Amino acid sequence: MDGLNPRKVFSLLFIIGIAVVFTLQFGPGSNGFSTGGDAAPTSGAAAVVNGKEIPLRDFSMAWSRQMNFLRSQGSPIPESMARQFGMDKQVLDRLVNAELLAQAAERHGINPSDEELRKLIHQNTDFHAKEGGFDFARYQQVLRDFYRRTPQEYEQELRRQMAAQKMLDLVRTGAVVSDDEVRARYEKDGNQAKLVFARFLPTMFVDKVPAPTPAQLAEFQKAHEKEISDYYTANSFVYNVPERIRARQILVKVAPDATAEQKAQAKAKAEGLRKELDAGKDFATLARASSDDDATKAKGGELGWVERNTWDPTLAGAAFALKAGEVTQPVESPLGVHLVKVEEKKDAQNKKLEDVKAEIATTLYKQDQAKSLAKAEADKALAAVKAGKSLKEQFPVAAGQQPAIQRFETETKPEAVETDSFTAAGDSVPHLGPAPGLVKATFEASAPKALDEVFTVGEANVVAQVVEREKPDTAGFDKRKEELRTQARQAKQIELTESFLKSLRKSGNVVMNTEAIDSVLGAAG
Repeated sequence: MDGLNPRKVFSLLFIIGIAVVFTLQFGPGSNGFSTGGDAAPTSGAAAVVNGKEIPLRDFSMAWSRQMNFLRSQGSPIPESMARQFGMDKQVLDRLVNAELLAQAAERHGINPSDEELRKLIHQNTDFHAKEGGFDFARYQQVLRDFYRRTPQEYEQELRRQMAAQKMLDLVRTGAVVSDDEVRARYEKDGNQAKLVFARFLPTMFVDKVPAPTPAQLAEFQKAHEKEISDYYTANSFVYNVPERIRARQILVKVAPDATAEQKAQAKAKAEGLRKELDAGKDFATLARASSDDDATKAKGGELGWVERNTWDPTLAGAAFALKAGEVTQPVESPLGVHLVKVEEKKDAQNKKLEDVKAEIATTLYKQDQAKSLAKAEADKALAAVKAGKSLKEQFPVAAGQQPAIQRFETETKPEAVETDSFTAAGDSVPHLGPAPGLVKATFEASAPKALDEVFTVGEANVVAQVVEREKPDTAGFDKRKEELRTQARQAKQIELTESFLKSLRKSGNVVMNTEAIDSVLGAAG
C-alpha cells in the first residue's frame, strides 16, 4: 500500500475526528425535513440529501468554524481565496457525508444507548459548572441561550450523530491488514536513498561560446536550413511587429448614459487639464492628481507599449499621428475624454526570413555549441567524482545559502544540490523532478557511490552521487513493523470510508444548492 499523501492525511483526520466534526457541523435543525427524494433545495438549504435538507445556517456555522480554525493555526486567508481553493465545497461535502452516515445508521438500526448519550453530554465542558463537573441547570441555560434548542431537540440530534459515528466504526472494522501487506509497505518505504547532484544546462555556457567565423556560419546555415526556418516561424512575433507607441494617458470618465451636459463638462475639464500641460505641468504628476483611470493613475498614467489595433480607432488615430514627446488634444471615446502623451515610438517591423537568417543561424549555432560545452563539463565533473573529488567540493554553494534551484531562481552555474531521502516508489528526484533513468540507477546501487553516467533530464546534463543508501532488512522490519501496520490500517480505513461514502452518494440523491452558498459567501474571487 502506498504512503499517505496530503489528501489521504486529510481524510484520515476526518475519520479519527468524526465525533468532533459531527459536534461542530450539526447545528440547529440539522435533522432537516423531508422534501421528497428528487426535490430541489429551498432557498434556506445548502443541500438536500435523500429528501432531507441541510439548513443553510448549518453551512454558515461550519464555514465560520473552518475560517476560525485556520486563523487559530496561524493561517489566516481571505474567504475569497479559501473559495478559490475549493474550501467551501469541502465544508459542504463534510456536511453531506455526515448526513449520509446518519441516514445509513438509521437504515441499519444503529441506535446508541441512553447511557452512551448521558456520558457524552456529561463530557461536554460547555455544560460544566465553574468548579467542574456536569451541571444540569447550566446544561439547560447553554442549550437555551447559545445552542438555541430544547434538551429534547439537542439530545435527538446528538443521538443521531453518535449513530453515524457507530456506522463509521462498523465500516472501519473491515480494515484488516495482513503481514504480507505490512511487509510490502516496508519493502517500498524502507528502500531509500539520498543524492547529491549537479545540473549542467546549455544556458550556463552560451556566453562562453565565441561568435562563429563567416566560414563556420555559412557551413552551419547550409546544414540547418530546416531548423532555421522552423525557428523563424515559431518566433515570427519577434520579426513581424506592428507599429507601437509607449504612452501615458489622463482619462476624464463619462458614464455610458451621460447627458449632453455631462459630456460637455467632461470635455471642458479635459481642455482645462490640457492648458495646465501647455503651461508646463508635468504629465505624470497631473495624471496622478486628476486621471479617472484607476488602473494607471498611481503610475502617472503609464500605459506601456501599445499597438494601434488595441485602441478605439479615433483615439489610436490621434495618438499615433504624434511624434515622441507630444500630447493629443482632448479625444472622446466610449470611456470618456482622453489626453495621451506619446513618450516613444517604434515603427512596424516586417523582417523576412532572408533578412534574419544569419542572426538566427548565429543563435542556433551558439545554442548547439553550448549544448556540447554543457555535456563536456558534465563528463569532466563525473571523471573528477570518480577520481575522489565530490560534487560538493567541485561545485560548492555559499555558506548559509541554498542552491538557486531550491530558491526557484535562474541557475547560472552548476551547483551541488543535496536531496531529501526518497524511495523507489515513483520516478522523481527531489528538487529535480521526473528522472526515471536516474531513479533506476540510484536504486541499483547497493551503497553510496558515484553513478557511472551523465543523465539527461530535460535540457540538463546531470551528474549524481548516491550519498546515503538504506535497504530493507529483517532488523529494520521488526523495528518498524507495528508502526507500518498502523499506517497500513489507517490507509485502508480511509479507502473503506471513501468507498462507502461514494456508494451512499451513488445509491442516493444529493443536490447541492450553489446559489444559496453564493448568497451567503458571495461569488469566489
